[in-house]
Amino acid sequence: MLSKNTIKHIQSLSIKKYRTQFLEFIAEGEKIIHELLLSDIHIKSIYATPQWLDKNKNELQKADEYRAVNEIELKKISNLSTPNEVLIVCKIPKNELNIDYLKNELSIVLDNVQDPGNFGTIIRLADWFGIKNIICSKESADCYNPKVIQATMGSITRVKIHYEDLVSLFEKLSIQTKLPVYGALLNGKNIYEQKLSSHGIIIMGNESNGISNEIRSFIKQPLFIPSFNSNKEIDSLNVAMATAIICSEFKRLNPINR
Repeated sequence: MLSKNTIKHIQSLSIKKYRTQFLEFIAEGEKIIHELLLSDIHIKSIYATPQWLDKNKNELQKADEYRAVNEIELKKISNLSTPNEVLIVCKIPKNELNIDYLKNELSIVLDNVQDPGNFGTIIRLADWFGIKNIICSKESADCYNPKVIQATMGSITRVKIHYEDLVSLFEKLSIQTKLPVYGALLNGKNIYEQKLSSHGIIIMGNESNGISNEIRSFIKQPLFIPSFNSNKEIDSLNVAMATAIICSEFKRLNPINR
């Protein structure tokens, strides 16, 4: 039986303040748990039904501890309306940003993206397109929010997320690299008519306000996704959808052998 303190601690990890304090996050779902168990992320605790524990005996040694719980206990610690068979507590990894590493890569910068579903989807998209680093403004959503983790479907294990002061970052990039900086803007140039590099920075902005003025000044190649619908009421795309289209166009123009 789980103690009240254990339940309280796990529940607290749904709040950013306590994730930051304890440097821990929670994850649920069969696929996500499987991906995390295969990764280098430190698994602190596994809380699962006896059936799940019995079915996954070979995986249990990857965690510091594991506990059998019943459905009532699982519901108390779960963030899902219908709890899965397993919930794990992980240590938040330290991802140090190496600017030199970005020089030959395509990377995504998120300027104040707030919606957990959008953020998680963008992490999943980055994984799909082989983008290894996402750099976020400090005001962006927390990538270890349970809703973000859920939306990544395990891609959080392969994409490194960094939180930086974006102005300082772009000032350093302009001095230390010659990386092209692209940004999604409504007054940008038609993406389908541009030459896009195999490496560089793609900036995506806030759901309501787009890219902030202070960050726009660093954009050298503004991009726009044109609508093929004459209905003028459609004025913009969801940020995750736009990210998918932009990343796809970069990779289409710069194919690699798989």
